[in-house]
Amino acid sequence: MLLVDSHCHLDRLSYGSKQSCMADVLANAAARDVGYFLCVSVTQAQFPTMLEAIAPYPQVFASCGVHPLNQDPGVNAELLLTQAADPRVVAIGETGLDYFYSPENKEVQQASFREHIRVARALNKPLIIHTRDAQQDTLQIMREEGAEQVGGVLHCFTESLEMAQAAMAMGFYISISGIATFKNAGALQDVVKALPLDRLLVETDSPYLAPVPHRGRENEPAFVRDVAQFIADLRQIPLTELAQATTNNFFALFKWAKQ
Repeated sequence: MLLVDSHCHLDRLSYGSKQSCMADVLANAAARDVGYFLCVSVTQAQFPTMLEAIAPYPQVFASCGVHPLNQDPGVNAELLLTQAADPRVVAIGETGLDYFYSPENKEVQQASFREHIRVARALNKPLIIHTRDAQQDTLQIMREEGAEQVGGVLHCFTESLEMAQAAMAMGFYISISGIATFKNAGALQDVVKALPLDRLLVETDSPYLAPVPHRGRENEPAFVRDVAQFIADLRQIPLTELAQATTNNFFALFKWAKQ
């Protein structure tokens, strides 16, 4: 069995206090059948350091982008194009819109999102999209900027089935995190049960959002197995089937990632 953590922030774990080193984190994950990882960038300033940190590990892929909540100083489109052209980068993002935490700078977020989509199209690399409380604007910008030409994933998905269906119609995948395991996640669990298996990914978003039974701990990629097991049980299918499908989906989407 092989699992992929399709979205983690390996460079943001608490090494030296809660974790010893990145090699140990990856070994912990491998012991639970997690063999590949996508380390996701959230600022341009930290991207070179992130890329250097994961360089010794061929099983770790990278993305390049500016999180919608990290808009100070905002995205440098020319630099993004240069950084994202690195062959180790398999995706653009994370990008998108977050009106839950930062509704006051909608216009800045929207401009950044559009730049990311344009870079993704220029490099023919898929998008990693963060969206929260911004369904209509997220889908509208995806359509206006031609996001369907490169596809991608709505990561850490917590929105409606209707939004998921609209995104999937544009060739996007839906990634589920440990949030689905939370006691108050009934509506999301209904969405997870309704998603087609060939459009599903699993992730930790570590070091954030540790799934049950690890609530209160720093999240790590090994815990993606708990997310996958929960989803398999929810859908009443074997974990091996869920793992094979989500791993196949990952490499179908992120074509620059090589096994």
